[in-house]
Amino acid sequence: MADSRKSVAVPDFSIRRFPDPLLKQPTRRVDRVDDRIRALIDAMVRTMRHHPRCVGLAAPQVGRGLRIAVMDASRHPKAAASLGLLVLVNPQILEREGSLLQREGCLSVPDFTGNVPRASRVRLATWDRAGSAMELELEGFEAVIAQHEVDHLDGTLFLDRVANLATDVFKRKTYL
Repeated sequence: MADSRKSVAVPDFSIRRFPDPLLKQPTRRVDRVDDRIRALIDAMVRTMRHHPRCVGLAAPQVGRGLRIAVMDASRHPKAAASLGLLVLVNPQILEREGSLLQREGCLSVPDFTGNVPRASRVRLATWDRAGSAMELELEGFEAVIAQHEVDHLDGTLFLDRVANLATDVFKRKTYL
């Protein structure tokens, strides 16, 4: 007789939630990308993809105080165009242009969303999964995601960026 139980995928990590103090601490730079760091990156990607509407994940959200984030806007309806999966190791925003107000959510703040002012275009320096230095220019939704994830690496949550907690934060209607 065949086993009728379905296997259920589980994320590699549980998500740290506000007010976890790790989420408010700046992260440490990665000295070099080795197999241990690549395994962490791969587990972060699997965890991000486990949550259907999740477009980015930073190491502090999975309990690691390292300057690593992953992002992928390709499956989200807000992404007009997408570079696909991006791995950001030691990212630093070099330039910001334009402005927009974007509704943001976060796995670490699961019950709320907020209107967050962001640059509409960013240029950033980062290392990729192989440890090679590169620069990225991101626009629109991908620029917003990158800023959100870099904020996590600096110990900043989207709630810290809203202009007014009373008028710009909303109870979440759809969960990630």
